[in-house]
Amino acid sequence: MQLQIYIDGQFYPEGEAKVSVFDHGLLYGDGIFEGIRFYNGRVFKFEEHLDRLWDSARALMLNIPLSREEMSAATLDTVRRNGLHEGYIRLLVTRGKGNLGLSPDRCPVPSVIIIAATIQLYPPEAYERGMTIVTCATRRMAPAALSPAVKSLNYLNNIMAKIEANIAKADEGLMLNEEGYVAECTGDNIFIVKGGQLLTPPLSAGALYGITRGTVMALAQESGLGVSEPNLTRYDLFNADECFLTGTGAEIIAVVKIDGRVIGKGKPGLVTEGLIGRYRALTQTSGEPI
Repeated sequence: MQLQIYIDGQFYPEGEAKVSVFDHGLLYGDGIFEGIRFYNGRVFKFEEHLDRLWDSARALMLNIPLSREEMSAATLDTVRRNGLHEGYIRLLVTRGKGNLGLSPDRCPVPSVIIIAATIQLYPPEAYERGMTIVTCATRRMAPAALSPAVKSLNYLNNIMAKIEANIAKADEGLMLNEEGYVAECTGDNIFIVKGGQLLTPPLSAGALYGITRGTVMALAQESGLGVSEPNLTRYDLFNADECFLTGTGAEIIAVVKIDGRVIGKGKPGLVTEGLIGRYRALTQTSGEPI
């Protein structure tokens, strides 16, 4: 059965789901998106994702053509129509159809697209053995150029770094900011454990306002683990006791080697495994019922 895709109030089989070639989301990456997970018949952190979507839209002066209530209803309806109990939602708002000019003023009606499907960002064995990552030459976009808080459709900065990681045959790529501090990976936030403390780069370093990032920080604090957000360098990562990545698609996944340096004992650590267990338990018991 083909997936049913929501586009501007209508549902289309995936083979018939189309957007205009004049949509500025396609022409210029002018739009925003959210990746949202649902588990056990519940949409996890749904309100937080909608908050971030509306914040991104405000930053881009993009008028979402649905109310929050309408967006929520359309999203849940999309999941139900596809008969899914667990999976992934990709919610997009583009500037809409315009012309070949750059100005968004030529796009009178923004477009909303909702896709509900399954996802496997990394292979299962990567979660068992841990990941290998390399530092990329491509630097994270400076906040003065484009705020990392805006989850926009323009991911070319991340894609260029991902290409480098692929060439190096690594699982992921680490991105630094222009000052040389750790920002994030190409699609995930990064954490280290050192001396019983959980450390992650500050958002000002160029990291996305990750919802999984915030959830993991809260879980760590609830378990009595100290959490802080200092500027981190590659040196700090090389000498970490443990390292892991977080993201909606990735969830929590250990990193065991960075630029050829083995991290900790070269396998997922106890703190990482404990947080994975608490995170998985939380996803099974909380969220908006579908």
